[in-house]
Amino acid sequence: MNLIEVTDLGKDYVLGDTVVHALDGVTLAIGAGEFVAVMGPSGSGKSTFMNLIGCLDRPSRGAYRLAGEDVAAMDADALAAIRNRRIGFVFQQFNLLARTSAQENVELPLMYAGLPAAERHQRAAARLAQVGLGDRAGHLPSQLSGGQQQRVAIARALVNDPALILADEPTGALDSRTSLEIMALLQQLNRGGITIVVVTHEHDIAAYASRLIGFRDGRVLSDETQEPLDAAADLARDDAPREAA
Repeated sequence: MNLIEVTDLGKDYVLGDTVVHALDGVTLAIGAGEFVAVMGPSGSGKSTFMNLIGCLDRPSRGAYRLAGEDVAAMDADALAAIRNRRIGFVFQQFNLLARTSAQENVELPLMYAGLPAAERHQRAAARLAQVGLGDRAGHLPSQLSGGQQQRVAIARALVNDPALILADEPTGALDSRTSLEIMALLQQLNRGGITIVVVTHEHDIAAYASRLIGFRDGRVLSDETQEPLDAAADLARDDAPREAA
């Protein structure tokens, strides 16, 4: 079953007298349970594609169906509802509220959904535990490392039980070891059935996806499958004691 289906998807921006085709006739499908890396140089259209499939923007033309629903025709309120119900977002800069605890940051989507306080607390605590931060629920972002802040952001993305997680350069602000930990977590979530789409310019990060989609000039340049590396195995290998020379 396809979770994402786009047909002749296009997005235009008008800059003075010039029309920029940020996305130009993209047709592809992403199946439920896939782990996809979207790559391309700056201006290639990959971020525009992410914004459209994340229901953060509407296309200028073409069709988009998310889990069978015609998203391209929805109004702003319907787009907001489907975002909150089906999609979790993870960004490069974490986007956490600085004066709010990890627990409260994770609860935010549930507040927007109008859930009672007791249920919000329970679900947020469970997601923080899932990402290994059950003992950091009361900490502010400033009291957490970059990797821990990104884990809070992932817990927040998970708290509404989405079918799809969209991650925009999720390791861009992290060192190589912490990046590997985040990819191991995303792979674990994917094995649990969540569809993952990661926008990245880093080939070593894309190596952990099972499908690579390359964009250039607003179009799909390449689309191929691969045998992904195992981030957890790479972490274990890094942690193994070195033999004495």
